[in-house]
Amino acid sequence: RDVACDWSSDVCSSDLQAIARKWRPTTFDEIAGQAHVTRTLTNALELGRIHHAFLFTGARGVGKTTAARTLSRCLNCHKGPTPAPCGECPSCIDIGHGNSSDVTEIDGASNNSVEDVRSLRDSVRYLPSRDKYRVYIIDEVHMLSIGAFNALLKTLEEPPEHVVFIFATTEPQKIPDTILSRVQRFDFKRIPTTTVVKCLRKIIDAEGIAIPDEGLRLIARAGEGSMRDAQSLLDQVIAFGGEDVDAAQVAQILGLVDRSLLFGFLEGLTRGKPEMCLDSIAAVYDYGYELSQFTSELLELLRNAALTVLSPDARKHVDAPAEELERLAAVCKGLDSETFSRWFQVMLAVHDEVARSSRPRLVLEMAIARLVTVRPVQPVAHLVSRLEGLERTMRQGGVRPSPRGPRGRDARSAGGRAQGEGDDSPSGRPRPGASRAAETAPSPRAQRTRSEEHTSE
Repeated sequence: RDVACDWSSDVCSSDLQAIARKWRPTTFDEIAGQAHVTRTLTNALELGRIHHAFLFTGARGVGKTTAARTLSRCLNCHKGPTPAPCGECPSCIDIGHGNSSDVTEIDGASNNSVEDVRSLRDSVRYLPSRDKYRVYIIDEVHMLSIGAFNALLKTLEEPPEHVVFIFATTEPQKIPDTILSRVQRFDFKRIPTTTVVKCLRKIIDAEGIAIPDEGLRLIARAGEGSMRDAQSLLDQVIAFGGEDVDAAQVAQILGLVDRSLLFGFLEGLTRGKPEMCLDSIAAVYDYGYELSQFTSELLELLRNAALTVLSPDARKHVDAPAEELERLAAVCKGLDSETFSRWFQVMLAVHDEVARSSRPRLVLEMAIARLVTVRPVQPVAHLVSRLEGLERTMRQGGVRPSPRGPRGRDARSAGGRAQGEGDDSPSGRPRPGASRAAETAPSPRAQRTRSEEHTSE
């Protein structure tokens, strides 16, 4: 039989919606991690210096569309323009629900032709039906065609006083300079992990969900600076573990590698024990983790280790809890950043090979042979000092280093000349034919006998 849904029950309640939608900020104060943007817009509203066109750029899920909707509420609130909309007037309620006739949201990916811009240009001439401004929010504006951008130029440069344009994009480099010169640009940053963790903690406390800080940190890191991605992952974790979730369950549902396996691999490198590295690879493979994910997290761990030993001030750039920083410092003790840099270069090449290979485990295991052969590099100054010390020791022991260079050659040449002094040849050896001449020459007695015979005659 057909089962009708009881719309009065909790199961079909309209309150059951995604966390990212339910906890979307409605004021500038609630937007996390974008103080440089919210403060500028707040001051502009307080001073009445409202520009006619804005461009919000940044990565996905960092609050661009949320800021655009919040700015629309600030402009059209019955108490406004104000940086703090009441949230109770019909304009605030309708804009929050997406039902306002004076706030139009346009998808630039599907409305990117010249004809779409012409219809938009025709509609801006009409006054708002109820509110003070007609606001046009164009998301993914970089998807507009070149012709559509050119058709929008004149309207964007001199729009009616009641019109405000708000553009949002993840790729501002694709927007023509002629458009960029006509808007106020605000660059949204990636949200820090600590800020995301605080927001997630606020949400689960209100929802009655128990997740430890370590689990929230894993979710925030997997979001990669995107609040929306982190909130979507939180929804997924709650659906998997219910109201009480531990860090191990969070890592399991997100497909993250256990940190103990990563540190086991790192300790194998630092201690020169390849068997520890191979044990970690075998455990990762047996647990069913993706080896490419394992190598990706190893790259991040090697980077954190290099910053840990680089300098005390460099540690502030390591996004890790205090316990992990202490463990990194203990594992990396006695090593320099150069060693970790060389390990990182090897692992970076291995990561690409693992991602492409049909036998990733074999590739990763054979890479251990390359990693364990990396040894600390001795500074050149240290090697020179050692050589000088060795030469000094030899001289003190009565052993002179062998002569080198032109001096040695000159000394040997001088010795040769000293040995050859008085000889007919420069080298001290007789000239060729000198021995034969000595044999044929008459002796002194024979010469005297011949002289006496000649005189008697």
